Amino acid sequence: MADSHATEESGHHTGSFAALALAALGVVFGDIGTSPLYTLKECLHAVGHETGHAAGREDLFGLLSLIFWAMTMVVFVKYLTFVMKADNKGEGGIFALLALAPRQMRAGKPGHIPLVALLAVAGAALLYGDGMITPAISVLSAVEGLQVANPDLQAYVVPLTVLILLGLFAIQSHGTAMVGKLFGPVMVVWFATLATLGLYHVSHDPQILAAMFPTHAIDYFARHGWGGVHILASVVLAVTGGEALYADMGHFGIRPIRWMWVGLVMPSLLLAYFGQGAHALRHPETFANPFFSMVPTGAATYALAILSSLATVIASQALISGAFSLTWSAMQLGYFPRVQVKHTAHDAQGQIYIPQMNFFLAVGCILLVLMFRESTKLAAAYGLAVTGTMVFTTLIYYVVIRDSWGWPLSRALPLLILFLATDLPFLWANLFKLFDGGYVPLLIGAAVMTVMVLWNRGRTLIAHKYHVRFPTPESAKKRVDARLISRVPGTAVFMASSADMLPPVLVHHVERSRTLQETVILLTVQTANSPIVPARERFTVSPAQDGFFRLIIRYGFMQEPLVPEVLRQAVQEAGIPFSENEVTYYLGRESFVASKRGRMGVVSETIFAFLQRNAVTVDRHFGLPYRQVVEIGTQMDL
Repeated sequence: MADSHATEESGHHTGSFAALALAALGVVFGDIGTSPLYTLKECLHAVGHETGHAAGREDLFGLLSLIFWAMTMVVFVKYLTFVMKADNKGEGGIFALLALAPRQMRAGKPGHIPLVALLAVAGAALLYGDGMITPAISVLSAVEGLQVANPDLQAYVVPLTVLILLGLFAIQSHGTAMVGKLFGPVMVVWFATLATLGLYHVSHDPQILAAMFPTHAIDYFARHGWGGVHILASVVLAVTGGEALYADMGHFGIRPIRWMWVGLVMPSLLLAYFGQGAHALRHPETFANPFFSMVPTGAATYALAILSSLATVIASQALISGAFSLTWSAMQLGYFPRVQVKHTAHDAQGQIYIPQMNFFLAVGCILLVLMFRESTKLAAAYGLAVTGTMVFTTLIYYVVIRDSWGWPLSRALPLLILFLATDLPFLWANLFKLFDGGYVPLLIGAAVMTVMVLWNRGRTLIAHKYHVRFPTPESAKKRVDARLISRVPGTAVFMASSADMLPPVLVHHVERSRTLQETVILLTVQTANSPIVPARERFTVSPAQDGFFRLIIRYGFMQEPLVPEVLRQAVQEAGIPFSENEVTYYLGRESFVASKRGRMGVVSETIFAFLQRNAVTVDRHFGLPYRQVVEIGTQMDL
């Protein structure tokens, strides 16, 4: 199999290259683009905390060198050059990467999740922690610029941050379509401002550019010894948006993202960092907040704080939308309970809104701001989640290039070692922040991962129990024929989780009622490993005997599975007797005993039962008319 894919031809993004590049600037680069607000400040703070005195010239050169090479190796080399070639029909992200792994490595035994799938679930779970912390630290850092202009405004920083976050989450239900066109131009102004301010200060001390030589980074570790590794926990803040580049590539394609990174984003970010460093060398008193110190105190500081707040809101919007997309993908792949999903744009399928997730993120962000109150303290909680995801992405990528693409070991192993040589030191350094706040994203990730694992395990065990009870369609059909007395006029649609078996709800219905409609449609909805299934490939119909028809509808994991509209088209093409107003949809609903005899155990099954009860019902998930739905319940012990 080829080791690259023609992402630009995948069909998931349309428009001119300039329009795609501008849109990508507003969505993809928001997170990493606002990192100069706090990255160098946290690095200088970490050096002072470690050594007991302010960073000197050698330390500053070492920090800038580390930031430069982190951005080069992680963002440019790892993600833009290699990982982003692993697209699933144009879509990126850790679940899209998992879909490229061999099937035998993704699908395990009933009740078990294979290692590769577990790594993807863990990485996705950690991204929720990142998605919660990023809006909090970004907006808080921007608003803190006000106290640089006027120290008397310090008391208003936290309340104003909370108000901005409340407003940000309140508008999510309206979607981003109306304001999306503003994102790109605002970020153009933002990156132009970074480049201009950075270039101005670099011009006063051009020698600061020598920090790009890796010798300064090596010298930093030589002078600080093993304790110097701790600084990587702050340096990683410069590359925390790298995973977002991969996750959002499906909206714009790899080419616009690469060109914007090389032509505008990376030069602007580097000028901003080196400009802060040059200014800090001349004015050591600005170490406390080097970013806002690049402009004169007063009106310029207020203007920069307002622009920074706009940029951080855009960055936060991108991560919030990413959390929605991640939840949707996990739900479609069977790793998350069904939740309410609202599409906010008719012409943009990826623009969705999930009320439960929005509320979860809003409460989490605001609690983090109220708990930590300062961006410096909140930075201690930042980094561990994203570095963990970076490691998991590297491992799954190795599986893809080795086992799916067939790379020889001599080619795949050096790449794995190169990526881990950067990922693992960052992860190791962030582990030292565990008790200073690093536990926050781990707790969030652990909670989300527990939900994902238990949900997937419970659903596979249910399917296994049904398969054991009715191992073949023939055995189930014999049971139906033995109990069936009469056929009545009408059409019945029975939802079946597998196309290889007779739905248990049908067997149970016949056993209790002894009747069945003249026309029976056995409907199975499958989620493909690709993000989009074209309309012409959406369904297949195969007639069976005695008025039975087998209908299989396929959706991509980024598509909304609205069954009735596809069902209408399928029955028309197949000539199935069908009256839309008289059809009855039969659904099964399980309740759980949660005893010690089950394989899941009492605690796990109780949690799964809670998730099942609170998940969106099948009829709402598939868009079925609720007045025509009949649910038949069964009890089981998993």
